[in-house]
This record gives sequence, C-alpha cells and structure tokens, in this order.
Amino acid sequence: MKTIRRKKAGRAPEQPNSSAVPPSPARRAFLGKLGAAATVGAATLANPGISSAHSTAGGGLPNFQAPNGVAQGRIAQALELRVSEAMADALAGPGKNLNNGDDALYPDKCGTYTKGLAHDSFGRVDLSSYASLKKALRTGNFSDFENIIIGGTRTQNGPQGAYAFDLEALDNSQFGQPQVPPAPKLAGDQTATELVEHYWAALLRDVAFTDYGINPLAAMAAAELEAQPTYTGPRDGSGHVTPNLLFRGAFPGETLGPYVSQFLLQPTFFGAQPMSQQLQSALPNIDYGTDFASWLDIQNGVDTGLRNQIDPELRYRHNGRDLASLTHMDVLYQEYLTALMVLSTINGNPPGSFTPGGAPPNPGCPYVHSKTENGFGTFGWPDFACTLGEVAVKALNAVWYQKWLVHLRPRPEAIGGLVHLIKSGNGNKTSAQLSNVVLNSVAVQQTFNKYGTWLLPLAFPEGSPAHPSYPTGHGTVGGACVTVLKFFFDGNFVIPDPVVPSSDGISIVPYAGPDAGQLTVNGELNKLGHNVSFGHGIHSGIHWRSDTDTSLLLGEAVALSFLKNRARTYNEPFKVHLQKFDGTTATISNAGNP
Repeated sequence: MKTIRRKKAGRAPEQPNSSAVPPSPARRAFLGKLGAAATVGAATLANPGISSAHSTAGGGLPNFQAPNGVAQGRIAQALELRVSEAMADALAGPGKNLNNGDDALYPDKCGTYTKGLAHDSFGRVDLSSYASLKKALRTGNFSDFENIIIGGTRTQNGPQGAYAFDLEALDNSQFGQPQVPPAPKLAGDQTATELVEHYWAALLRDVAFTDYGINPLAAMAAAELEAQPTYTGPRDGSGHVTPNLLFRGAFPGETLGPYVSQFLLQPTFFGAQPMSQQLQSALPNIDYGTDFASWLDIQNGVDTGLRNQIDPELRYRHNGRDLASLTHMDVLYQEYLTALMVLSTINGNPPGSFTPGGAPPNPGCPYVHSKTENGFGTFGWPDFACTLGEVAVKALNAVWYQKWLVHLRPRPEAIGGLVHLIKSGNGNKTSAQLSNVVLNSVAVQQTFNKYGTWLLPLAFPEGSPAHPSYPTGHGTVGGACVTVLKFFFDGNFVIPDPVVPSSDGISIVPYAGPDAGQLTVNGELNKLGHNVSFGHGIHSGIHWRSDTDTSLLLGEAVALSFLKNRARTYNEPFKVHLQKFDGTTATISNAGNP
C-alpha cells in the first residue's frame, strides 16, 4: 500500500516558469500502468461480444457495453455514467499553470514562500532548509515531507492535499489560467500597492466600517490608494476611491449597502438552535509581529507564547478585527452554511422552507411549479447543506495544488520584513528590489510612527498559516460555496429588511440607505465571499488582495465543474442559470427523464 500511494503522487504539468518538475520514474511507471488499464478498459467497453445491457441513462458513450460480471440495468448505467464523465473531464486537457518567475529570480529566495523553514538573523531562508522543501514538492513522497528542515515547531499546513485526486470534478491540475494567472511580481507596483493596502488595513483594524466616512485615517487611505494606477479595488463613477469603498470587492453588488454582508448579520436558526450572529472577537489595539525579534520567530515557526485575548462582549462583525477573528476560528465553509440558514429562515420563515416572501429557489429548480412533490435528497435541504461541504474540500485541494506546486507566493508579512530591512538601512541583506510605491508610502510611515518599525502589524500572534499565499483557501472555498448557493437559490431575490451593525458592534439596526432595496442574494453572496476572504486576508494581514480575487474565480470554476458532473446524477430534468462573479451567466442542465 505504501508503494502505491507513493506512485500516485501527482505533479503539476511541466510549463515554462512553472515551479513543477517532470514526473519521477515511479510516477511515470504509474502513469504507464494507468494508460494500459485505460486501453484495456476501452477495448472491453467496445467489445460487442461481452454480455451486457445497453445503457438508457444517456451517458454519452455510443454502443456502450458493460464488461462481464457487471449486472445489467441500473448498475451498467451507473458504470457508463462514471466512465463517460471521467472521459469528458480527461478530454478537457491540462490547465495552463505558470508562476511569476520570482522563485528563480532571487538567489536568497526572498520572492518565494519560506515560512516555517530555518532563517538567518536577517530573515533570509537557509538554502539547505529551502532545498529540503523543494525536494519534497518535486517527489511528492510523504517521507521527503517528513524530512523538511524546519526552523521551529510549526509544521507545514497540508501540502499533501495538492496531490489528492478527485472523482467528481476536473483534476486539480486542470485548473489554472485564466482564473489563476501568475501572481504579481515581488518588485512590481501592484504588489507594492497591495502591501500599502495592508498597512492601511492594519491601521484601521479597530475602526468601525460605519465610521470610515468620518475617520481621517480612512480618508488618507482612500487618497493614497486612489493615486495608484495598479490599485484593483473598486472606484466610484468618477474614478475615486472613497472611504466607503475601502477593502471592498468589485464583483456585482459588492459596493451597495453596508460593508458587511447580510449573510453575516441577519439572525437565523441552525435547525431549532437560534443564531443571533453575534460572535467572539479579539480585544482591540493588540497587534503582533511589530518588533523584528518576534517577526523573525514568526517566520521561523517558533511559538512566541502569545495568544489572542478574547473580548468578553459578543459583537456583530463591525470592523476589521471582528472579521479577522471570525476567520481565525471558523470551520472554513461555515459562513456559507450560515448563509444557507439565513436563506432558509429569512423574513421569519420556518427552517427549511420555500415560502412566499422568503428566499425562493433558483427559477430552474424542477420543483418550482410542482403540486405533487418536493425536493429532499435532490434539490432539497439535505442536498443544499451537504453539497456545500462536498464542494468545499474539492475547492481546497484544487487551491492547494496551485499554492504548493505552481506559485509558492510569499505572505505579506514576509515582504513587510523586506520593507523593514530596506527602510532601516539593511537593504544589502536582501536581493529584493521593492517599488517606491511602498517604500515611500504614507501608510508605511504612519505605521513606523505608531510602532517604531516598518513591519506589517498582524492580527494573529503566529501571523499567517504555514502554507503559501496564492491563491487563498478561504477564498477558493468561498467561490465554490457561493456558486453552489447561486445554483440552488434565486440570485435576483432582494433581501428584505436589511440591517447594519452599530458602531460598537453590540447591536444591529435597520439599514435605511438609498440602495436598501437593491441588496440581492447574488450581490450579498459576492460580498460575503470578499468579507470572509478579506477578513483573514487584508484585515488580518496574511493574504494579498489578488489572492482573494483570484481564489474566488478558481472556486467558482471548481464548483461549475463539479455541478456539471453532478447534474447528470439527478433524475429530475432541469436547466439552471446563475450569475458568475464577472456578471455573465453560467448554465447547468441535464437531459433528465420526461
């Protein structure tokens, strides 16, 4: 069994500027056996001499014949369906996966993820430690991962997921461009602009979103980001970045209404259990990694002994620290399961009901006009809830492939360390060249005035998780789960009675802005994806804006692949349209039965 697992470890497709390597001899042997098995299987299925029944499932394999030993009828149909879906996915071909070239560009690997490895006193990775990580990524062998040279006690987070196979969607290696282009380069203005945004987010971490319009730091942040051509956040119709637009996403509906999505605010039920949506948060005005010694411990994976201190007052999510605390302790897809509960109970509906005035199903649901039956295990609440969990792990493994086997993008905290080295006169201790956009930033200067260093203040004592930055796990899971919810629900439905947190987060009050009647399910789901991913990204200081924007699109692609395969397992005929993040429409349908 051990040998079989080693041979099945997957590789990223070999591409120019890819961090992947050619398959090992063991991998080539495995692929050779796989090819031989596929040839035999194809011959068996095409052999008319084998006794079987023709499938009536519409599996897409003309003259399909089940092999000896397979029962006729439904079992043969199930086999045909599995084989035809696998063949269709395989024929989609490999993804195009390119990294930005920074790993090969810098001798000291300052443009590459190295967290948890051994570093010297200036934060430069030990090249032997780095080589041990690269060897493990090259071979995929569990034993080589066990031999990585680490700098402290912190372990690398789940790299084996990059090699996992999936049986109900495209393979991890088949995702890539256009959803996941090369990450912005270390020395470029876009990386610098995104880092400036991080410094502003840290300075505004304890300011209520509803107070941005009157906060002088928020005004300064908006002005500095507006001046950057490489800022990719939303602007108003005149091209301005207003305080109200700070740290928002740019997908349809995200700039309307309160900063926080209604799906993080509206009270609901988890079955019979009330959920107020008030949550724990960390105490304000306590940041981490702002002195070089603790920053270095964080890079080495040394436990600093510090822990977040919990605010005893339960609050609605009302500022950056609240969103950071939410995603620091969540069960990855729980915000989308909660969104499902809100959609179930909105406007006072009982849990699990589709009733007038509530959140209606997608108009393509086959039971919309039925007077004799309703959905349950298919197009019903068990299907809705379980599908979220199922697609979440598929999305997670797909993004882990991108993180570990293609991009290896460093975390913002690591580049904040480079800013500190250069600004403190130690630029000769790194091979990095950073843009003046960040080196001359007002936000960086404001941070130095507050903390006495040029380091990026972090919301968590340990800083980022111990896996590469690009794209984000929370974002990819979010993109997948949002897409599933759009598949099941009417995205144009307007959220009734929207609310907004008070400036202290202790209560919620009715939202009466001029756009209150424009907050749709689609828009608030798009907003939820950015709230969650920016919550653990920009607001906590551990992920770049481009990490999130890319990851949501990747998650959407994973979900659409999964739903396309899943569609043919439903017996009900249906055609569902849903709005993608870019505003275009995707259609999921099946042939079904009359």
